[in-house]
Amino acid sequence: MKILVCISNVPDTTTKIKLTADQSAVDLANVQWIINPWDELALTRALELKETSGGKIEKVTVMTVGTQSAEPTMRKALAIGADDAIRVNAEPQDAYFTAQQIAHALKDEHYDIILCGIESSDYNGSAMGNMLSEFMELPAVSSVSNIEIDGDQVKVNREIPGGYEVVEPELPFVAVVQKGIAKEPRIPSMRGIMMARRKPLKVVEPAEAEALTEFVRYEPPKPKAACKMVDADNVEELVELLHNEAKII
Repeated sequence: MKILVCISNVPDTTTKIKLTADQSAVDLANVQWIINPWDELALTRALELKETSGGKIEKVTVMTVGTQSAEPTMRKALAIGADDAIRVNAEPQDAYFTAQQIAHALKDEHYDIILCGIESSDYNGSAMGNMLSEFMELPAVSSVSNIEIDGDQVKVNREIPGGYEVVEPELPFVAVVQKGIAKEPRIPSMRGIMMARRKPLKVVEPAEAEALTEFVRYEPPKPKAACKMVDADNVEELVELLHNEAKII
């Protein structure tokens, strides 16, 4: 059994985003890049499953669509414990484009479980995983919060309103994972960092594909209005402000 984890190369969530002078793109100077948090948790769970599978899981592979600048992030995934990595040599444009590239790169490969984070922390599209399942003609399970392997059967907990349901999908399948799939992401050890340098990182050329979206202009959010302080005893002013100025978002 083999597991593939799709990972995104995203700006650190603490990074202060700046725009270029013409506001046509994000200024990437001095941006620290990391593994998308949901993908990192998916990788953590995949490694946990491998470690407790008694040899049933042969390997865990990580894959991304990105330029050479994404390789440090791939190496971090290898340092965490992934066995090998695949990089599609293309600038990711949108979810449709990315899903097409991954599906094309995997057309001659076989993985029993493909894990995708529910969204990336930069654009929050929540679309790539399900698009990938359609391109690969594989069943998909969304809102996955836990995965267990019981013999030859994989059991998946899927979050639903008021609780969760247990699904037993046929292999291979795509799992779109969310919060709860793992408690904490793993931190690379010094040994893992050293071993990551020798692990294979395969680069494949992209397929001919077009994105469905185009980013024309970025605009920063408008600054918040100044906070108005109301005296605790002045109920009339508070009511007037709530009626005439307060907005429910």
